[in-house]
Amino acid sequence: MTLDIMMPFYGRADHFRAAVESVLAQTDPDWRLVVIDDHNPDEAPGHWLVELGDSRIRYVRNAVNAGINVNFQSAIDLAEAPWLTIFGCDDVMLPGYVARIKELIGKRPDATFIHPGTRVIDENGDPTTTLVDRMKALYRPRFQGSLELSGERMAVSLTRGNWMNFPAIAWQRDAICRIGFRPNYNVVQDLALAIDLAFAGARLVVDDQVVFEYRRHSASVSSWRATEGSRFAEEQTYFRSLSREFSNRGWRRAARVARMHTSSRINALTRIPEAIAARNVVGLRVLVRHVLGVKVAP
Repeated sequence: MTLDIMMPFYGRADHFRAAVESVLAQTDPDWRLVVIDDHNPDEAPGHWLVELGDSRIRYVRNAVNAGINVNFQSAIDLAEAPWLTIFGCDDVMLPGYVARIKELIGKRPDATFIHPGTRVIDENGDPTTTLVDRMKALYRPRFQGSLELSGERMAVSLTRGNWMNFPAIAWQRDAICRIGFRPNYNVVQDLALAIDLAFAGARLVVDDQVVFEYRRHSASVSSWRATEGSRFAEEQTYFRSLSREFSNRGWRRAARVARMHTSSRINALTRIPEAIAARNVVGLRVLVRHVLGVKVAP
């Protein structure tokens, strides 16, 4: 079975090359890599990729910069294999990633999406543990081996604190094609997709075997949006809407968790010093209002 590795690309050339080389180093060679170049200003990485001459690699360059959500949806639309992953262009697959995902698919044929074990690295590729990742660890389920989540249990776990490392996840293509990404989201689109899958009866398998390295660095879109506040305006809008959706389904515990969105408010609290240091008055106002649970204008 071929695994489709879909990689939206916009960013550093060295991280991009490391990501591609990690795919080439997979112990299981049955994969297809599709790179969606979001009109990166430097065209050299794309030329380098094409010059590799690997028939398993396809290169697509957007005529204009389309943004994260559009490219994520393009990744789904361009996928052909039964399973795919939307791989980060600055992340690293350890050599056994593809093999482990296929093994888990074989063991858990009813799975809709699979989250393998991950570790976090910094801009230089060294292991790191940031405050964000320590918080994620608190919310991540405790288990050994693998664990299956579904329904309200999955919704509560992910809504309480989004512990997923989205680029590491493998998705069943048919299921994800039926759902797709909610439009107009640039930060919570991964969580929204997972919750929509929970509504559709999906099963999430979480595994503890580390086969993926997720890169955490200050230049990421989510880090920038957190400091200037738009991340939390989007999160608040989503959680308020989600609370209503949960209530309508009779998922009372999930509705309460979404209404409180405690982890999001704690995250905003930790960003206040950055906003003060940057003298970002507008961002500071958004952060404070979100921490206090006061409605923030999107």
